[in-house]
Amino acid sequence: MSKAFTKETDDDGEGDEPDAGVALPVGAKNYMTPRGYTRLRDELLQLRRVDRPKVVETVSWAAGNGDRSENGDYFYGKKRLREIDRRIRFLTKRLEIAEVVDPAQQKNHSRVFFGARVTYVNAGGVEKTIRILGVDEADIDRDEVSWISPIARALLKAEEGDEVEIRTPAGRETIEVVRISYDISDDEEAP
Repeated sequence: MSKAFTKETDDDGEGDEPDAGVALPVGAKNYMTPRGYTRLRDELLQLRRVDRPKVVETVSWAAGNGDRSENGDYFYGKKRLREIDRRIRFLTKRLEIAEVVDPAQQKNHSRVFFGARVTYVNAGGVEKTIRILGVDEADIDRDEVSWISPIARALLKAEEGDEVEIRTPAGRETIEVVRISYDISDDEEAP
């Protein structure tokens, strides 16, 4: 059959998905630590300078092979290119609105602010330590929470010995702040 009668498209049937990542509250600043900013900037540079050019080269090579109707390299490459471009747009937007806050510059170490490492005890006597970071840096597996999370919002401006109330799926819970630190030694580790 002639190509004139076949529909050739670069789209694999999937619509453009929204950018990945946590949405910021309307009008909120995108706070992040210097380490977080550097990590996002490095990812953006890697995508622009290395990953995207490799995929463009693969797609160009695959397109030059003729019939695209059964060309897996071409279709996978185009899909991967859309994913990379979407991530580049997302990272560019996030970095444009980023406000870098260095926890090492925090003068008031007696209160909980952005970048603080907070140890608290719940009503059951279980002690837990979290660190309050930016939305793009938070990693619950490393006990890092976003500054917009309910626990972080409840803890902000609290002092050692303060009891704060947080909302949990099980209901309201009271926790007591045991320790606050702005230890930045782990900021020097590789992400």
